[in-house]
Amino acid sequence: MGSFSIWHWLIVLVVVVLIFGTKKLKNVGSDLGSAVKGFKDGMKNGAESEAPAEPAPQVTAQKSANDSNTVDVDARPKS
Repeated sequence: MGSFSIWHWLIVLVVVVLIFGTKKLKNVGSDLGSAVKGFKDGMKNGAESEAPAEPAPQVTAQKSANDSNTVDVDARPKS
């Protein structure tokens, strides 16, 4: 009951071809193949780009006594 014979699969294949047509099935196959190829290339490129990156250099601002836009405040802790 759980296994299908070759005749069952042939009937299913004929029904699928009649519903979708051979050209549509060919396009679906090629689209699926290109998607798998793109996924493999992405995985390969992703593994290469996972090398540890150098940390960005820290930029510090120089305090200028003459700068009129600077506001000196004390931060309060959250309560």
